[in-house]
Amino acid sequence: MNATADRAHGSPQNKAAPAQAPDDLVAVRDLRIVFPSRSGDTTAVDGISFEVGLEKLGIVGESGSGKSVTCRSLLGLIPPHARVTATSMRLFGDEYARAKPAAFRAVRGRRMGLIMQDPRYSLNPVVTIGKQIEEGLYLQRGLRGDAARTEGMRLLDAVALRDPQRVWKAHPHELSGGMGQRAMIAMMLAMDPALLIADEPTSALDVTVQVEILALLQSLVKERGMALVLVSHDLRMVQGFCDRVVVMHQGKIVDQCRANALSDSTHPYTRRLLDSVPALVNP
Repeated sequence: MNATADRAHGSPQNKAAPAQAPDDLVAVRDLRIVFPSRSGDTTAVDGISFEVGLEKLGIVGESGSGKSVTCRSLLGLIPPHARVTATSMRLFGDEYARAKPAAFRAVRGRRMGLIMQDPRYSLNPVVTIGKQIEEGLYLQRGLRGDAARTEGMRLLDAVALRDPQRVWKAHPHELSGGMGQRAMIAMMLAMDPALLIADEPTSALDVTVQVEILALLQSLVKERGMALVLVSHDLRMVQGFCDRVVVMHQGKIVDQCRANALSDSTHPYTRRLLDSVPALVNP
């Protein structure tokens, strides 16, 4: 059995389910997410279908196009007042289209991790980094005390934090943006997920640190055999980093292609996104 199958450990597919390639970890059909309000319904995601295999998939599009909410739906992290429907949502071989929110606990952490956009707002400001890592290790793996600390220090070392002892005792505000992002990545790696979702993981960082974080993600994906979904506004970065790109606009997937062929896309919206990227020219 290959590594993907080992980690998926899902139930056999139903004959009526959409076809999945052997390496597909996620296969979604007709996903629709609607947020009701007093002024009427807002459709954030409008009937999209996509797959995620053992690859680095980039999801790009302008703000409000539905990128982040699509990814959060895979983890069951949509607010309860929203309406989430799909013909099929197969995650690691299991059907979640009509699953209750509690069922997604089997997915979050152990199978799928989420790196948020800005550690300053995603980490608990009054709890040390070590305590936050320990909490996840206890809830997901039953580790506590010295065993949790040993594993936590190993994870901080794995994300190339130079002084893991100091980071372990620090509160989030005592860390730089890059250090906070590395600590958050360590938390997600604690469960050894098969799929890691990175939602704008470098947007709050300076250019030098962005390169370091992307290099870290690249090495972790390769070493651990993980799939990666990278949500970003930066087309050039996604083009050079990912294997495949999905372009979203107004809640729909309007274009898909190999990342190295993104510049050759003829879709009008993709062309507009590409044309909006500043060009570096010699004076």
